[in-house]
Amino acid sequence: MSTIGIIIPTYNNEKEIYQCLDSIFKQSFNDFEIVIVNDGSTDNTLNEINKYIDQLDQVDKKKIKVISQENKGSNPARNRGAKEIKNVKYVLFCDADVTLNKNFLQLTNEVLENHPEKSYCYTSFVYGYKKFKLYPFNAEKLKKMPYINTQSLIRFDHFPGFDENIKRLQDWDLFLTMLEQSHEGIWLDKVMFKISTKSGKISGKWLPSFMYKLPFLKTVKEYNKAVEIIKQKHHL
Repeated sequence: MSTIGIIIPTYNNEKEIYQCLDSIFKQSFNDFEIVIVNDGSTDNTLNEINKYIDQLDQVDKKKIKVISQENKGSNPARNRGAKEIKNVKYVLFCDADVTLNKNFLQLTNEVLENHPEKSYCYTSFVYGYKKFKLYPFNAEKLKKMPYINTQSLIRFDHFPGFDENIKRLQDWDLFLTMLEQSHEGIWLDKVMFKISTKSGKISGKWLPSFMYKLPFLKTVKEYNKAVEIIKQKHHL
């Protein structure tokens, strides 16, 4: 039994997955197990995963499991990974383009151990070159805007599963669902991970503020549509 189960959904992350795994195995807290869900990657992602595993010692190799499936999307991949872990206290959904601060697991674990009334711990982070400082948990603010990232340590028995019909703003949807179940988070006031932009993928994690002033842009239209889907689902 491990304290933390780490789920890594990956799709065509050959440029980032090695560094992501390295940041996990260099953690100051090492009581974890990992499930990687290769969601139908068509590049060299699987080769990069195997290359990393090959250089691990026998103890660390036992901590990691790799599942390959046809491409179904990030939420189905996350849920598949969650089904594979058992008897863990906490779960971390770590995207393959993320590198964790070496104390991420130790500090977020300590926060939740010291605050049993809280269901998850989230931190500040860097996306590309932009720092997201964040702020203490506020339920009303969460209802108005997404500000808590998927990379949060969650009590496994409070995890409701990801809605596989939601294709964007999955983190906002997850934490709103948890809020409806009376599960709230706590903020660790430290920058504890970085999201890479090496792949060049346009994600729902962040749009520059000036883009919202250009509602005719396809990216902005798609983002606004995603926001409306979440608001309708949660009656906001």
